[in-house]
Amino acid sequence: MADDPLFIVIAIVMLVVVGILLFGIGSFAKGGEFNKKYANKAMRWRIGAQFVAVLLILLFVWLRGGN
Repeated sequence: MADDPLFIVIAIVMLVVVGILLFGIGSFAKGGEFNKKYANKAMRWRIGAQFVAVLLILLFVWLRGGN
């Protein structure tokens, strides 16, 4: 499975989601003006990236037969 190109893309997208989540948590921790400027935008990006990741996972399961 690890040599499947779609699986590798899914893994990369999931790492992007984690990266955006960590950036968002960091902006919450930093607080102040930085938090006001970037926190909401970062969480929107995270939701979008999660949506893409879920769609790719569903596509992977559908294409591979779901067994």
